[in-house]
Amino acid sequence: MLLAKDRAIGGETRLASALLAAQRFTELIRAALRSLIAIVVLLLINQQALAFRCGSKLVVDGIEEQRVLEICGEPASIRHLGYAVRPYDMSSRRQTLPGLSVDRYPTYGRFSHEVLITEYIYNFGPRKLMRRLVFEGGILVTIETMGYGYLENKP
Repeated sequence: MLLAKDRAIGGETRLASALLAAQRFTELIRAALRSLIAIVVLLLINQQALAFRCGSKLVVDGIEEQRVLEICGEPASIRHLGYAVRPYDMSSRRQTLPGLSVDRYPTYGRFSHEVLITEYIYNFGPRKLMRRLVFEGGILVTIETMGYGYLENKP
């Protein structure tokens, strides 16, 4: 009789320790999920815009300045911010067959050149956010969201 009672107490102890381990595991999972959600929120807050819509067309990084002007029209302001020296790789401009490398000679085709950095500010009115576009050498490299726009006084 005593042996059966000891087994019952041992079983309860094992059950209690298993429940305690499950609770600890659940708490760890919840803490990890909270941390993951916080990281995702911070990344979304600090993320630059990758694209924006002008009318029914999409403006994305990498398109030319002239194409942006065709899609969105004239910006509210244009500023030339200066010049920057950027690498220019002529070997990447050559067409190759799949699987072939064009970098046989590591220094061939690599040059640097000056590019003009231009900033466009688009004002879409007081109910929409303004956009700041930065072009390097006529190619869109950055799209930033600014505050709400304003009403323009047109003469």
